[in-house]
Amino acid sequence: MSALEIRASLSLASLFALRMLGLFLILPVFAVHAQHMKGGANHLLVGIALGAYGLTQGILQIPFGMAADRYGRKRTIAVGLVLFAIGSFVAAAATDVYLVILGRAIQGAGAIAAAVMALAADLTRERHRTKAMAAIGSSIGLTFAFSLAAAPALYRVIGMSGIFALTGVLALAAIWVTYALVPPEPSEHLDHSRRVEPATLGDVLRNRDLLRLNFGIFALHSMQMAIFVVIPLSLVNHAGTPVGEHWKIYLPVVLGSFVLMLPPIFWGERRGKAKMVFIGSIILMLLVQAASILWRHSLTNLTLILLGFFVAFNVLEAMLPSLVTRIAPVSARGTAIGVYNTTQALGLFAGGAIGGALMQNYGEISVFVFGLTLVALWLLIAVPMRMPGQVSSRTFDLHGAVDPVALRDELLRLRGVRDAVVFPERGVATLTIYADKFDEQAVLKLLGGEA
Repeated sequence: MSALEIRASLSLASLFALRMLGLFLILPVFAVHAQHMKGGANHLLVGIALGAYGLTQGILQIPFGMAADRYGRKRTIAVGLVLFAIGSFVAAAATDVYLVILGRAIQGAGAIAAAVMALAADLTRERHRTKAMAAIGSSIGLTFAFSLAAAPALYRVIGMSGIFALTGVLALAAIWVTYALVPPEPSEHLDHSRRVEPATLGDVLRNRDLLRLNFGIFALHSMQMAIFVVIPLSLVNHAGTPVGEHWKIYLPVVLGSFVLMLPPIFWGERRGKAKMVFIGSIILMLLVQAASILWRHSLTNLTLILLGFFVAFNVLEAMLPSLVTRIAPVSARGTAIGVYNTTQALGLFAGGAIGGALMQNYGEISVFVFGLTLVALWLLIAVPMRMPGQVSSRTFDLHGAVDPVALRDELLRLRGVRDAVVFPERGVATLTIYADKFDEQAVLKLLGGEA
């Protein structure tokens, strides 16, 4: 990776980490804390409070993704972080679970994930894309590990209101990171030939491979949110571990999962076995859900179940957005990631709500049966998926005045051209191509010159 790609990956990872820390800090303690709030003894309301963030995310991810394509990545990110901070301060003022639900819903309205991932894709070459996404995914996982360790201690010192207020401060800090540390957006976002058109969303929604990935992220985050309606209580009830000691389990499990996730990702990228790694991780998740049903009644078993879950989760969390950015047209990348993050956010809401409802009415085993069913369906959907081919970029000179929008449309109709960006002021067109299918002579004929 180049110095710019490393800087982009690390700064965007830190930006994402600051925001996700605000979400994760409540997971280890809220289910227990809520028992002392008005309405908090109801597992369904606890699940809705955890998942309400995902509902508004689901509604607004596509508009935010399209706004990132139209108005720029950083501006969209800043607006979303302001909304997230407002929601955090509302939740900090809550004295009952209902106001927490409202605050979480406002937090979710800051739907910046599409803009962040689109910017990461803009600033990295395709062959390094999974590494960049893995860096972001790893930052999320490390943040999760830190939150699991820190949340019980913070809860004892500053309480639930203090944790929510801290999340608001972290969101404001992330705005500074966006403008001070993240590299500038590529200039092609100002090119009129890349304007967002109404047909773009329809094209994204009709792409079968993108739909498979969208279902995958829905299933993954549904399972994540559902099990955290159960796991904190299982560690207390089955393993005899008080909530203040849970970090001793979570921290080594999550750190160990990072060590175990990297070899398969790098092996899959180098050997062209990405699909094998992808499908293998789904199968591992299937085994984890089955083990949760049968062997969750001891501390050792729960620890091994969590380790398997986070290994599979981290690999899939890195691979899924990378695949979306490689399959989606570059000009619709923000829109495609917006759709992807909509299904992710709906998964968060569905997992929290369904997990809470199942726990309330049928007990904890029903939550893991739900996860097993969901991941089995995902496996069936994922197996036929085609992995994207290798792409590269080529720049061609323009000859004379051109209509950038019309020329781009003509270039996109040529064999082997995945995307095209026309820079009339620079006199060049940059094409993203599939090298094994590219018809260079057709491009030269259309442009009336040489590469």
